[in-house]
Amino acid sequence: MLKMPKIPARPIRLLGIIATTVLIAGCATLTNDSHQQIEFVAPGCKDVEVSCVAQNKRGLWKFDAPAIVDIRRSDDNLSVTCTDPDGNQSVQSVPSEIGGKIVASAIFLDLGIVDSITDMHREYPPQVLLSSCE
Repeated sequence: MLKMPKIPARPIRLLGIIATTVLIAGCATLTNDSHQQIEFVAPGCKDVEVSCVAQNKRGLWKFDAPAIVDIRRSDDNLSVTCTDPDGNQSVQSVPSEIGGKIVASAIFLDLGIVDSITDMHREYPPQVLLSSCE
């Protein structure tokens, strides 16, 4: 009978830790928060607050710019409507982009299905320049 060499437990344990880390790091649903902080700045409105509403299919957020707002990630554009003190309105559309973690999720875990459903692999720009008061 052929004897198989005994593999020490330490390399197997190390391999298990590495595999688990890669799998967890590859899924945006596990590593990304459902919300993203976005800074809204109105450079044309010096010393004036602008009343704004941001909306996507996941929710609606009211704020006075400049502000940092927790926005729910989504695969559709973020529509931002602002009204300056004179009553003038401006509307902007902010696109979301696919984050890099979806690629690892697609390869290592569930083909990216969970991330696609939850939209946690999507990202808006960290700062949005509002066109109000221009």
